[in-house]
Amino acid sequence: MSETTARDALTPTEVASFLRRHPEFLSEYPDIALTLAMPRDQGASTSLAHYQLDVLREQKRDLNRRLHELIGIAQENEQLMIRTHTLAMALLREKNLGDCVRRVAATLTEGFNTERIRLVLFRAASDDLPAADWLLLAPGGAAELPAFAEFLKRGEPLCGRLQPEKIAYLFGAEKDAVQSSVLMPVGHDGMLAGMLAMGSGDAHRFHPGMGTLFLKLIAETIAAAIARYS
Repeated sequence: MSETTARDALTPTEVASFLRRHPEFLSEYPDIALTLAMPRDQGASTSLAHYQLDVLREQKRDLNRRLHELIGIAQENEQLMIRTHTLAMALLREKNLGDCVRRVAATLTEGFNTERIRLVLFRAASDDLPAADWLLLAPGGAAELPAFAEFLKRGEPLCGRLQPEKIAYLFGAEKDAVQSSVLMPVGHDGMLAGMLAMGSGDAHRFHPGMGTLFLKLIAETIAAAIARYS
């Protein structure tokens, strides 16, 4: 073994000397401080023991915060799953397309606390469809709505602040009151039944970073229900 390799192992005296010259070292590497064994007798070591205790307490507080956050997310997801299941069961009981779309609007408004709903159907008007501001009909399908071509091609929910032409088509006179929204295709591939939009006056309710799993489940549930009346 060479002399250089042998000197790679520091002596306790050298370690102690280094720590005296760099008293901030343990603050920068708190994990090392927590692994140190403290002597039982009191003295200068007390401050380090207190430091270790403070670090452990902060770690515990951080873990508790993260645990409460995870519990909150789990509870919220559970409620969303229940509401989505309730929507699916309700749509199964409806006897015609008109009652089906009415149930969609009522459930999303009341069960999901949504301020504004817009359901766009790619079909012509019929006697069983209600005349309502939340129901828009586009008999020509996607070809009739060039402003939504790229969105429909991607087939993914769009969350946040929509482009002005999309907002204007969906919400009309209420467009200025919509500060955030989510837009979902209803159906997929060559079987698009339409689109579903939800708008809010809260600029932070719908945002690009939000999860879209339940949005997709809701859109798929509505698409399956509407397909029964094709």
